[in-house]
Amino acid sequence: MQRWKSDWTNDDSIYHFTGWDLGTLAKYGGMQEFPLPWNYAHIVMPRLRQVDSLLDMGTGGGEFLSKCTPLPACTYATEGYEPNVEVARTLLGPLGVNVVPFSDDEHIPIPSEHFQMIINRHDSFNASEVARMLKKGGTFVTQQAGGHNDLEFNDWLGAPYPDFIDWNLDTAVNNLKQAGLIIEEAMEVEVKTRFYDIRTIIAYLQVVSGWQIPDFSVITYEKELRKLDERLVMERYVDTTCHRFLVIARKP
Repeated sequence: MQRWKSDWTNDDSIYHFTGWDLGTLAKYGGMQEFPLPWNYAHIVMPRLRQVDSLLDMGTGGGEFLSKCTPLPACTYATEGYEPNVEVARTLLGPLGVNVVPFSDDEHIPIPSEHFQMIINRHDSFNASEVARMLKKGGTFVTQQAGGHNDLEFNDWLGAPYPDFIDWNLDTAVNNLKQAGLIIEEAMEVEVKTRFYDIRTIIAYLQVVSGWQIPDFSVITYEKELRKLDERLVMERYVDTTCHRFLVIARKP
């Protein structure tokens, strides 16, 4: 188990994380997500083989999309986090993917009725924009992290709950229906994510700080993190809620 290091208050980078692939943390053995009753890749892959135009919303560093080769002839990716744009372009450019930066879910700089399929894994979205960009008969597949996700960290560190706490399957489905899409499949589940050491927890909270605990830093929450480290020594692991939901929708 990785114990507390005194110099962590001077080094908030921990794993020097880039892109958007939490598997980078999991591969060190410090965290493990419990299985979901569906597999996002297994849902997406057969469908994208049947289309000639695809958009990956919130591609991060392009990690998932790069594994979906061969890609449709017309494949785009959007990314709203500026440091990830060049990471994604470096990875996806050689695959012929056009990476489009954006700053507002309600105004994505892509023409209307442009894609037969849009995929979205854990990125926010505006249902009307999704409907606008889809061609008639096009499909939207999204896996989302719900509002109950990782709230234990907020409790343990004494941090306010995030603004998206009410984000759930019902809300997403209602938004998509109001945008004129037909819901073909919808599932929601709460399982667990298990963390085995404080170093992984710190690195994880740095990655998700933008929405989970916006003011997170080792210095700000050092006292609470040390208490959590002591708990890990005694109990060997801690579990947080992994709140996920999946929606497959079609534009009539």
